Amino acid sequence: MKFPFVTDDGELVLNAKVRIPYGEIDIRATTSQGPGGQHVNRTLSKIVASFSVESSNVLRDSDKEWLLMMVGPTVRTSASRFRSQRQNKEAALEQLAVRLATALVRPRVRRATKPSKSSKTKRLDSKRSRGEVKKLRRNIED
Repeated sequence: MKFPFVTDDGELVLNAKVRIPYGEIDIRATTSQGPGGQHVNRTLSKIVASFSVESSNVLRDSDKEWLLMMVGPTVRTSASRFRSQRQNKEAALEQLAVRLATALVRPRVRRATKPSKSSKTKRLDSKRSRGEVKKLRRNIED
């Protein structure tokens, strides 16, 4: 199963543990520029999907804090590529799912490591050999 994705009923599945129901997503339709000619000025084909992180009931407190830090209190996406409102709605929900899923990914904590004894030896040997090459290039004065 590949994450994130949108189910048939509009639910956003961000990862194996986080599912955002359609009821928590605010969908608004407006007029937009784009394909459609004169028809575009009269139809509400552009879709703006927004999700309020603070008022979500499905996110854990730790996820809310992380999302607030990463993307802010409200996440918005819009789609107006298509002439169809349905297609733009699907595109906006997919964009929202991708944005939320990528924001939820936490980077791995880097643990400092010590260089091994052999790597230290190799580094010092290469420095010594480089120094020898430079020494041979010097002018020899009588």
